[in-house]
Amino acid sequence: MTRPARRVRPCWAWQSIGTPSLVEAIKEAGIDTSAQTPKILTTEAVQSSDAVITMGCGGACPVSPGKRYLGRPLGDRAGQGVEAVRPIPDAVEQRVHTLLSERHIPASA
Repeated sequence: MTRPARRVRPCWAWQSIGTPSLVEAIKEAGIDTSAQTPKILTTEAVQSSDAVITMGCGGACPVSPGKRYLGRPLGDRAGQGVEAVRPIPDAVEQRVHTLLSERHIPASA
């Protein structure tokens, strides 16, 4: 039996682009955010998602019953160098790969 192709649609949302060191760490990870602008994670976006990965939004993120949340408190990273924030993009990537694997969706190269 062949499973139908499954589509993954990432939705980026953040209240600010981040500290200069976080922006640098994201670039180092190969993620181009130059065309992105800050967006608030809306209730509608959460409700239309199967899973939500959060990184430090605390109580600012909308909660929808029955949704799977994977989050990590980041602590205050303001003023810290790229070494302190470099693990953040890697942590997001790991959570995404875990979700894809659990749903038997191949990660694209």
